[in-house]
Amino acid sequence: MAELKGAEKQRYVADLFSRISGRYDLMNDLMTLGMHRRWKRQAAALAAQGLKGSAIDISTGTGDLALELARRPEVDHTVGLDLLEGMVSRAKSRSAARGMSGSVTMMVGDALSLPFANGSFACATAGFSLRNMPDVGKALSEMVRVVRPGGRVVILELSPMKPGLRSSLFRPVFHGLVPLIGRLVAGDGTAYSYLPKSVDYFLEANRLAEMLSELGLANVEFRRLGFGTVAMHRGVKLGLLA
Repeated sequence: MAELKGAEKQRYVADLFSRISGRYDLMNDLMTLGMHRRWKRQAAALAAQGLKGSAIDISTGTGDLALELARRPEVDHTVGLDLLEGMVSRAKSRSAARGMSGSVTMMVGDALSLPFANGSFACATAGFSLRNMPDVGKALSEMVRVVRPGGRVVILELSPMKPGLRSSLFRPVFHGLVPLIGRLVAGDGTAYSYLPKSVDYFLEANRLAEMLSELGLANVEFRRLGFGTVAMHRGVKLGLLA
């Protein structure tokens, strides 16, 4: 169902992540051998470095990246926003367990219509969530809108691999092993069959960089992580500081 678009995709993805929310963190650790945590720390550092103010992480899930942003000395407060109440509830529990409830707000909200004024944040991030959006362009536009001029947008996402030896070796493993782990650990092979397929249908890294530039970001660049399976994009919002 990775090829779905619009409201139909939003409903499908919401149902899928509601089903797997209880095993979401464990599955992320297993699928990346824990490397996703390091990547999120790097994304938070890249987003906040040299800035001062508030940060937002859209479609935050259980709050990993939002919590990493909240740990940054440059960030005075972080918002973690997700469409699913179940995910937000888990994110709130995690922030409370870490004594961070005062520095991060986990809330229910739609990434396609962020409930914040223009220029509200110093930086905005999205970690492994953009390919699940029913309208990628709208989600990116909203991220750019709520970031102040001079602020930064950072995207951490799985990325289609270029054809070649590495892709030919990795792709069968990804498409076969992930659903198997999902079936054994999360009890939902169908949900984890969606994951590798969603990468196949997602934007190539160069095209995502072009979209960020078209939305008015400067100094757009990306680097690949995880043997080329992950791309981390960044860009700076143009305009005069208020």
